[in-house]
Amino acid sequence: GYCNIVELLLSRGASVDALSNRGTPLHLAATNGHHQTVKILLDHNADCNKIVNGVYTPLLVSIYAPSLKCVKLLIQAGADVNGVGNITPLIAAVGLTECMKCLLEAGADPNVPDEFGRMPIEFAAICGTREDVEILFPLTSRIPAVRDWSVNGIIYHAYSLPGQKFYERGLERDTASLKFQGRKALERKDYLSAIELYTKAMGLDYEDATLYSDRSLCFLQIGEGDKAFADAYTCRMMRPDWPKACYRQGASLMLMKDYEKACGALFDGLKMDPWNLQIENALREAMDSLRISRGAKTVSKCP
Repeated sequence: GYCNIVELLLSRGASVDALSNRGTPLHLAATNGHHQTVKILLDHNADCNKIVNGVYTPLLVSIYAPSLKCVKLLIQAGADVNGVGNITPLIAAVGLTECMKCLLEAGADPNVPDEFGRMPIEFAAICGTREDVEILFPLTSRIPAVRDWSVNGIIYHAYSLPGQKFYERGLERDTASLKFQGRKALERKDYLSAIELYTKAMGLDYEDATLYSDRSLCFLQIGEGDKAFADAYTCRMMRPDWPKACYRQGASLMLMKDYEKACGALFDGLKMDPWNLQIENALREAMDSLRISRGAKTVSKCP
């Protein structure tokens, strides 16, 4: 957000696409809705389609911010309006009608589903945003499961969708049950079962950051650092002020032996919760590992 400093650093040769544990400078500026900084970075040829964690582009995080100004700047710069992976910009923009209009005008495809097969128009119906449903309806291919292919028919259909936590209290209980079973499996150290249960719960409530945090821990326990990091990153994007999200991210980076970025994530967490001994100890371990790894590299270079 400090435009003068950003311009100064860039003029002194700072990399416009430098990658940190939270993405590039463009990701960070877009995440915080700093449209002036976004413009400066784009003017210096920042990569507007840089992907972090296999799915997050600057456009996607600007929608989550949400910042319509950042969205427009990124689209003008050539951002891919269809994104990658299972979280498309159009799905993320449901409920943000002006963002959705910008994406559609730029050519976003309204017929790309999420990982559970749900279309953007179904998300709009689930969220109760009739205006979005009306905008998407003439652009969406008919969904076979919807008997009454009309705006009202789609909204009615949304009541029967798995994951309809907004309207069906019973499904909230299902989510709680899956989380409880997942926690019990985690306590038994049955990590694969826990992962399966948490994944099913995500199908019912994709906005619950704790599910990503807990599944990240499971992946960590079975040594799958990249997947642990993916969930930790998603968790942190959803709850940037949650120290545990930083801890999960740091732990996954430690497993991947990226000690420098692990230190950064853990330090962020400690700033949020200075008395958290778990994070403090993890940060100390990460710093020790970083020193050792740097020392080893120095020794290996000696004749």
